Amino acid sequence: MRDLAVHLLRWQAAGIEYALATLTGVDGSAPRPIGATMAVDSAGSVHGSLSGGCVEAAVYELCIEVLETGVPVRKSFGYSDSDAFAVGLTCGGEVEVFVHRVTAAEFAVVEAALEVGTPVAWVRDLESGAVLAVRAGGAIGAGFDVDAADLAVVRQTQHMLDAGSSGVRVIGCADRERTVFVQSFAPPPRMIVFGATDFAIALCAVGRLLGYHVTVCDARRTFLDRTRFPAAHEVVVDWPHRYLGKTEVDGRTVICVLAHDPKFDIPVLAQALRLPVAYVGAMGSRRADRERRGELRVAGITEQQLRQLRSPIGLELGGRTPEETALAIGAEIVALRRGGAALPLSMTERPIHARQFYP
Repeated sequence: MRDLAVHLLRWQAAGIEYALATLTGVDGSAPRPIGATMAVDSAGSVHGSLSGGCVEAAVYELCIEVLETGVPVRKSFGYSDSDAFAVGLTCGGEVEVFVHRVTAAEFAVVEAALEVGTPVAWVRDLESGAVLAVRAGGAIGAGFDVDAADLAVVRQTQHMLDAGSSGVRVIGCADRERTVFVQSFAPPPRMIVFGATDFAIALCAVGRLLGYHVTVCDARRTFLDRTRFPAAHEVVVDWPHRYLGKTEVDGRTVICVLAHDPKFDIPVLAQALRLPVAYVGAMGSRRADRERRGELRVAGITEQQLRQLRSPIGLELGGRTPEETALAIGAEIVALRRGGAALPLSMTERPIHARQFYP
């Protein structure tokens, strides 16, 4: 939705109401991600795209209908493989779209959701069309009681914002149950690489390709020449454990320890394994891993915490070069993040594209 900010804010400044059509679910393949938005104003002007092909035409007509009636609509569009290419679904399947009208009473909520520089989640009730903008410190809504009855929605959304996740959720119970679509606008997740090695150079490139904000840190200034790490967003000269202790991490952060030197590895791993991060991996042989785990136990790390350590780091792809090793590490991170089995697709039976209508 933020890619339409210029148009939406212009309409709002002119007092023009409009309809927003949002992709809330994909089953199969589609060229646009969940959260993709198309906007149509009362004069019929359109901005944004959901998929291309005849989906756009059908959704446009739905937007015109919602603008006239004010009644929000949640609708699925399904296609077979034979006609999928005509509508932008490369392998067939189904998309779910939610359309609601944005009135003048909701303009302030939309402006809050479009605010750049502050993590914010944009929430829509999929039945009433009520809207909510949630930040870490509070919320502003139209159709939501953010101080009392809908506090559960605010809290759940704040948790999703912290994790940078989006999707459909059913929150509450009985007469206070709401089905909402939460779209988080959060900074890119972080990848922190410790150890200025050739493997780190390659991993920075893989991390950037996967959409991470990549930081490489090493205490040895000689090896941390900025020109060696063109793919890193930042390089930091500091002791790994000291830097980790003062930098910001969250539930999406991945930490990769590649120094292969106990005086660096043990202190930073002892710290990392106590943090609520998504992934902690360390490079080394199986023998080095056994010795490292023993030292971490001495440092007070519990068996449960040790089970979170991915060491030796990466999937077993058989690679040897820094680039092949970085690919194996990136593949393990993706598998963990997306719930993949890390097996050849030819050996599995489940759908290639997991269903994204989040329950």
